[in-house]
Amino acid sequence: MLDQAQEMAVQGKLHGDIAKALGVSLMTYHRWRKARAASRSAQPLAGASRIDALAKRDEVKRIGELKVENSRLRSLVADLLLEKMKLEESLQASGASHRMVGRG
Repeated sequence: MLDQAQEMAVQGKLHGDIAKALGVSLMTYHRWRKARAASRSAQPLAGASRIDALAKRDEVKRIGELKVENSRLRSLVADLLLEKMKLEESLQASGASHRMVGRG
């Protein structure tokens, strides 16, 4: 009905005549127009909240990916530290055996 009312307004009809043609009071017609304007202005906000929700979802996904990568890197560091400790122990053992050979 509001689309029909808009057409009448474009044709230059008065609001009172439009309300009468629609079979509603002038106040009802004005409330309808106000509600429509409010819903149209709220639509970009709904779009923005949808964008915010998508951004939030992407952020949560990225955090999950970073947690997995962090776990993998921690494991690699632990493996490298164990390898380093083994090499140091073997160096110390070979150094001690060299010292004993030199004394004998």
